[in-house]
Amino acid sequence: MLGRSINVIGESAPLLTPERLEEIARGVTLNGTEFTIRRKDGSVMYLRVWTAPLHNAAGKISGEIVVAADFSEQRRLQEQFIQAQKMEAIARLAGGAAHDFNNVITVISGYGQILRDAVADIPQLKEAAEEVLKAADRAAGLASQLLVFSRRQVMQPQVLDVNGIVSNLKRMLGRILGEDIELETKLSPDLGLVRADPGQLEQVIVNLVLNARDAMPEGGRLTIETANTHLDEAPARRLGLPPGPYTVLAVSDTGAGMSAEVRSHIFEPFYTTKERGKGTGLGLSTAYGIVKQHGGEISVQSEEGLGSTFTIYLPQTAEAASPVAVEKAAAPLPQGNETVLVVEDEEGVRKLVRSVLELNGYRVLEADCGETAMEISAAHDEKIDLLVTDVVMPKMSGRELADALSLLRPDIKVLFLSGYADRAIIEHGILNAGAAFMQKPFTPQDLARKVREVLDVDGG
Repeated sequence: MLGRSINVIGESAPLLTPERLEEIARGVTLNGTEFTIRRKDGSVMYLRVWTAPLHNAAGKISGEIVVAADFSEQRRLQEQFIQAQKMEAIARLAGGAAHDFNNVITVISGYGQILRDAVADIPQLKEAAEEVLKAADRAAGLASQLLVFSRRQVMQPQVLDVNGIVSNLKRMLGRILGEDIELETKLSPDLGLVRADPGQLEQVIVNLVLNARDAMPEGGRLTIETANTHLDEAPARRLGLPPGPYTVLAVSDTGAGMSAEVRSHIFEPFYTTKERGKGTGLGLSTAYGIVKQHGGEISVQSEEGLGSTFTIYLPQTAEAASPVAVEKAAAPLPQGNETVLVVEDEEGVRKLVRSVLELNGYRVLEADCGETAMEISAAHDEKIDLLVTDVVMPKMSGRELADALSLLRPDIKVLFLSGYADRAIIEHGILNAGAAFMQKPFTPQDLARKVREVLDVDGG
């Protein structure tokens, strides 16, 4: 740098310009003015600069004293905090939308199954009903992805080896990628165990692989790597994680890469750079939600033309691996003759639940709110065996209604329904951990089985 202008290290705002030199001559100072410069290794440094004029013996300005403070870390933390706030706001919106969406899907799917069974002997009508159900399933999948992003989806965690998940998916991933993309795996032989939902972890990997495939339309190479790492205080803080041992899963591609602008939005739901009809914009946001729900972090490194690497950190556990579950044969659909009080403010869902229960032999009382349910209970002299109620209702919640009815009818059993997952409801103190619960959307078969299961507890 000797003998060269200091301006060569400037990027967005050089430290010394002709205008600045004139200001120095006039004694104008800087007081925490921000500058961006580039280090020798190419990385960006953010500086705050303070200056004061330097006078010679004659009292004239002969130079300038410059004090520069590197606030790159504070700037990074500020940007991280703003991004976290934005993602949290989007997550709340996504969760609320999914809740309302699930009410609609429940009605479409439920009546669709009833219609399909009723017209089973008429091929044309049966096929039409099945198409309705397929569309409802796709809609339920979108709602589920929104719940995952908002971290309100129920999990079934197990202690597992991530290597096993990758190995089991490898053949399917090869078919997803096609012949023009080479798939390579580099799996650490002594990988630490994690506590995770295997189905959701598979979904994360598949979503990342699909994203990589779309970034390599002319072919390329995709690499999946696993490794152990121990995050000390500083790197853990940068990732927003507690220090400790982590399992790392990295998915890298040799595709088109991303600009800084795209990277800043990549995990937001419905954000996509693909052509219309080529994607929902939920793949990476779903992966983000799953990883965060598991107590981990996902980051991306990418430059335009240089490919992308998505890196996932999952906290390791010292627990032993979970045993492999044995699938049980489906039991026949149960019937009943008990009296059930159905309370649901969504009319479509309420009528569907009533229809399903009556088709399976139950006597049904119906209310659109808690106050009406209390009036019906007071006017009904006979036993009410079960209360089936939505959790979130205006004026009186399902929990408040259940508590009030239990005082008047100590033997009544309760089944809660909601478009939110049980994890979110329990964590917010709406339900107790042991409460019987069913998440929307549900099938008529699932409802019939759950009602019977709740009624049969303790010999009911």
